[in-house]
Amino acid sequence: MALQCGIVGLPNVGKSTLFNALSSAKAEAANYPFCTIEPNVGVVSVPDPRLQILEGLVNPQRVVPTIIEFVDIAGLVKGASKGEGLGNKFLANIREVDAIIHVIRCFEDSNVVHVAGGVDPIFDKEVIDTELQLKDLESVEKKIQRIEKIAKSGDAKARKELDTLQRFKDGLTQGVNARGIEVDKEDLEAVKELHLLTIKPVLYVANVDEASLHTGNKFVTQLREKVKEEQAEVIVLCAAIESQIAEFEDPEEKAMFLSEYGLEESGLNKLISGAYALLNLITYFTAGVQEVRAWTIRKGWKAPQAAGVIHTDFERGFIKAEVIGLEDYKQFKTEAGCRENGKIAIEGKDYVVQDGDIMHFRFNV
Repeated sequence: MALQCGIVGLPNVGKSTLFNALSSAKAEAANYPFCTIEPNVGVVSVPDPRLQILEGLVNPQRVVPTIIEFVDIAGLVKGASKGEGLGNKFLANIREVDAIIHVIRCFEDSNVVHVAGGVDPIFDKEVIDTELQLKDLESVEKKIQRIEKIAKSGDAKARKELDTLQRFKDGLTQGVNARGIEVDKEDLEAVKELHLLTIKPVLYVANVDEASLHTGNKFVTQLREKVKEEQAEVIVLCAAIESQIAEFEDPEEKAMFLSEYGLEESGLNKLISGAYALLNLITYFTAGVQEVRAWTIRKGWKAPQAAGVIHTDFERGFIKAEVIGLEDYKQFKTEAGCRENGKIAIEGKDYVVQDGDIMHFRFNV
């Protein structure tokens, strides 16, 4: 599953510094380093200590982590919804991603000019929110014009759809992001084809100075208070320090550098893991002497769907899944040991895969 997170932010907030740190960072598993697909798109592995546990138990020829793509989206300016700056390209790029990483400047530095003349995280957030809302409003209004005629003819489905669209129009007009507009799940079909920008899940990154890394500052407090109603996560990191951390190839040297700043893990790891969770993703594993591998699926998927990410034949001809829990694998050391001790569960088509399951699929096509 190649899922993308778009990194957005106003000019001079540290967005590109963060993306460059991601591009320099060495992946947790050395055989899957960050790679660049296009100048502004990169792939990075999702840090997962469970892979190292399985590697130690199985001693495979290779370890393959799961991945996530990050897109460095061109800086947005006020008026982007009307084509100002790189507005049209910016908005088109956002439409293609699955989630948004919104980088907001929470540091003061006289050498780095702020577009608003002073650091104001609420201003930063609202500029981007407003531009995206205006574009969404334009999309909703166009569809309303198409549906109105059908609804007036007495079509019940069209009337229901029109009611949903009107609710989105009213909310967007009032400055509410589409993801914050309450509608029934089935009613979301009315806007599905529109690929609304503000309906995408969002993760906020507060880019702070070194002194505020652990305690935060007034800007972080303001941002957290502002996004509280969205129930969105705010990750605090210092992009400048992350750039330095990313330069270390040796794990021990990297750990020493982190300890000097009182950090257990890099902010980038938190960001990657946060983005993964934001997309409602979980991981299951396959483990054998040739390969230990992490696989990405949506939370709530059943065994045949999960098998399908390996190969469509696995889903089409699914018979059963053999499932081992990581704690059982750790205790009995091998698949054979788990089998001897009755710790391999045989699951059918209705089994909902759990995060961390170690799975082996039986199929026939």
